[in-house]
Amino acid sequence: MKREDVARILEDVRAGQTSVEQALEALAYLPFADFGDIKLDLHREMRTGVPEVIYAPGKTARQIAELVQRLGNRHPVFITKADPTVYEAVKEVAPASYYEKARIVVAGETPQARHAGERLVVVSAGTGDIPVAEEAAVTAEVLGCPVKRIFDVGAAGIHRLLEFREVLQEAHVMVVTAGMDGVLPGIAASLFAAPVIALPTSVGYGTGLHGYAALLTMLNSCSPGVATVNIDNGFGAGVLAYRIMRKVAGNR
Repeated sequence: MKREDVARILEDVRAGQTSVEQALEALAYLPFADFGDIKLDLHREMRTGVPEVIYAPGKTARQIAELVQRLGNRHPVFITKADPTVYEAVKEVAPASYYEKARIVVAGETPQARHAGERLVVVSAGTGDIPVAEEAAVTAEVLGCPVKRIFDVGAAGIHRLLEFREVLQEAHVMVVTAGMDGVLPGIAASLFAAPVIALPTSVGYGTGLHGYAALLTMLNSCSPGVATVNIDNGFGAGVLAYRIMRKVAGNR
């Protein structure tokens, strides 16, 4: 439930269009809806500016569709790490969009971009990192933040990154994804002023240990101004970038 939803209920009570009992029923899910094994957070967006998110792995497509249906008109709802079967199930119960590269389903209408310009830049080291980079980019875009993408500019050919130096110099925030040795976020932080959200991916050969090598490199970066999220956590990186951008734009 959004802030404006609560305000509308209270205004209806004041105008005599809704009884106190009806208002109490409408607000009965505060602060969450308890369905036994499932407890839906209905006020997350009002508290944090970020709506409910459903992590798809471990759930069936039908279970996810039921969760979306129970959320009613509390949209948008993110479903992350989702495949097309999840999208097919969700769109039967709510308007939905599927972002195939990002593996994200979004149920409900998405807001228009609220921040002028593309000052959030999402960078990928290689093309293999693009799905996780896209998860971050799509998350921020759905939340209303324009994104500039710069892909396949990793340390194996660092001159490619420098080709975009003017864009990166103007960035307010950078999300930088890398697998393998994971050095690109530290390089970006050493060259440009924007805070860097380092996003390790599980891309790499055997000793990459499914992203652990990249994660440790990013955590041990000697370049200041790097904050690291978990392996393949594009959604978390996108949310963090969006929250920073909201503050830059002067929003609550």
